[in-house]
Amino acid sequence: MRSLDQFAQAKLARLEAGSLRRQLVETTRGEGAWVERNGQRLLSFSCNDYLNLSRHPAVIAAALEATRRHGVGAGASRLITGNHPLLAELEARLARLKGSAACCLFGSGYLANAGLIPALMGEGDLILLDELAHSCLWAGARLSGARVEVFRHNDVAQAASLLAARRPPRGRAMIATDGVFSMDGDLAPLDALADVAEAHEAWLLSDDAHGIGVLNDGHGTAHPRVPLQMGTLSKAVGGYGGYVCASAPVVELLRNRARSFVYSTGLPPGVAAAAIAALDVIERDPAYAALPLAKARAFTVAAGLPLAQSPIVPLVLGEAAAALAASRALEAEGFLVTAIRPPTVPPGTARLRFAFSALQPDEEIARLAALVRRLPAQP
Repeated sequence: MRSLDQFAQAKLARLEAGSLRRQLVETTRGEGAWVERNGQRLLSFSCNDYLNLSRHPAVIAAALEATRRHGVGAGASRLITGNHPLLAELEARLARLKGSAACCLFGSGYLANAGLIPALMGEGDLILLDELAHSCLWAGARLSGARVEVFRHNDVAQAASLLAARRPPRGRAMIATDGVFSMDGDLAPLDALADVAEAHEAWLLSDDAHGIGVLNDGHGTAHPRVPLQMGTLSKAVGGYGGYVCASAPVVELLRNRARSFVYSTGLPPGVAAAAIAALDVIERDPAYAALPLAKARAFTVAAGLPLAQSPIVPLVLGEAAAALAASRALEAEGFLVTAIRPPTVPPGTARLRFAFSALQPDEEIARLAALVRRLPAQP
């Protein structure tokens, strides 16, 4: 096995040389948006728990009660061990929130796209991907065996041109995009993409992982003309899991042919109960759900950055070393803002990515904005 270790060590050395090696850092989450790391209390701007629902008393109580009653695990695939009523209830709630007829739960958002796309697309088909689409959309597209073409970020005209020129005469076509782009925080032009998809008989897939719960009164980027709406339960909803909302026939097909659904154990009852309770909070208090975006916008105004479209705000710094240095400087001031480096973002666009949540104190956001103004200028 010496060759295996040598291979790994050489790869790690190259990552280290390019400031691209990642390491796990023990971090304990506290109340609100505060964390403890290396003995220091930090205010986190790196967490996707936008509404802090992972710590909400009602969400925790629902998870504990369901776990006491039903145990910690689902036991097997839902097609084998049976469909737990909590999972059916959660699917119905998500379908209602997204304005769809039905919903299929997955173990994570990544598993949702890795199962959804190959279940619908295959050899002889065409998939158009936004160049900044999330890794799981790329993974699902490649697993499908379909031809994959890339269009420039949010460039609807190029997507239309590619579809007109390369849509297979007998195959199917799909356009796949993030609803909220996870590293840039901007929104996809879903209306315009829907026009293109309908004109060329293509299916539009939107990944709403970072929109649900925090945009449009909690509905996220829900859109009546997007037939495939997926997302996660691990961000604003505060728990874990993924979902696809679609028509009843499409969901039934996924339950039969999406391999990451068929061959994966179902979500634990406690996870499902927590998500239902979290959706209760989101639906009951839209003003609370709006706080992350409001705080992100206040930050961008104070920091002299483009107005935020979502709770995600990027500050592109260029090289990985520059992003790491900026992250360390903010950590010394009491803020956790993780540097985002290639391959998560394109080469030359390493950045700080600020994620805003409902319980970050306004005075600390103002202090952070003042510090950001003093960082080196963007390239």
